[in-house]
Amino acid sequence: MKKIVLLLALSILFLKANSQEIPRFNPDTIKTIQLDSVVVIKAQRLNVERFINAIINDTSFYQAFRNMKKYTFIAENRIYTYDKNNKVDGKVYRKIRHNNDGPYKMEYLVKEDNGKIYKKNGKYQLYTVEMFDYIFMNAYNTDFVPNAPSSDGKGGSNESYKDKLKTLIFNPGRPIKGLPFIGSKTQIFTANMRQYYDYTFYSGTYLDSIPVYRFKISVKPDLSSWTKDGLMIKELVTIFDKRNFEILGRYVDMKYSNMLFDFDVQMNIEMSYFDEVKLPTKITYQGNWDYPFKKEERASFLVVHKDYKLARGK
Repeated sequence: MKKIVLLLALSILFLKANSQEIPRFNPDTIKTIQLDSVVVIKAQRLNVERFINAIINDTSFYQAFRNMKKYTFIAENRIYTYDKNNKVDGKVYRKIRHNNDGPYKMEYLVKEDNGKIYKKNGKYQLYTVEMFDYIFMNAYNTDFVPNAPSSDGKGGSNESYKDKLKTLIFNPGRPIKGLPFIGSKTQIFTANMRQYYDYTFYSGTYLDSIPVYRFKISVKPDLSSWTKDGLMIKELVTIFDKRNFEILGRYVDMKYSNMLFDFDVQMNIEMSYFDEVKLPTKITYQGNWDYPFKKEERASFLVVHKDYKLARGK
């Protein structure tokens, strides 16, 4: 249960909204989008259904991760852990060259650890950090391999977690098998769930030059507290390139509490073009997790990918 529940927070990746929900240090200081105005969609070709269908049917995010295997690039990973007062008590910094010129090589350019990061046995103090390390340190040559088959989630533990990860990242709005009590709460596009959400459109500019739409799905403010508490996904934001309707970013704000756990999580992923190929450029996470009989986990991550160069022979 612990691994499956934590995977939920470490797996949904979307573009960040204007505010940070958790009031503490936020390592993400990179401003990438400038909003111009609210857009009233009147054209028949642009409506809520088209945006939702694009989200549900999109395969380009998965393809962007697969494309990384064709490139050599630099990844800078920053991890922060926090005490119960939201004061930083642990830091991890990694600068890594992922080299795909020939057989894949991962070279540490910088590797720094400070504070309460590891247990006496050498494992991470927080399972959240362990899952981050598993997902983002190995995504380039394990999880996102070309033509990776999908499964029914009933395989071995690691394969089951990977399958849920892929569904959460690349197929938002679909149910997640094997997540007790919350697997169906990701289905925000069903007829029943849509009544609880508002839909708004914004016009903006991404990375100073790319014209985009920002499609925001958020919980209606006039719902009862009981209804709001039962909705796990509080906000879902998707960034669309106006020129080709490609998805360039996704963000999710999730909060939920029951007898088994209590979590408050915001995550995002952003893409950009390199020689007209879409590749991941930024991943961020802020999250609090609380379990019975376990230490509360508080952490934030920032991952920046840069200096993409097409690998020789790719």
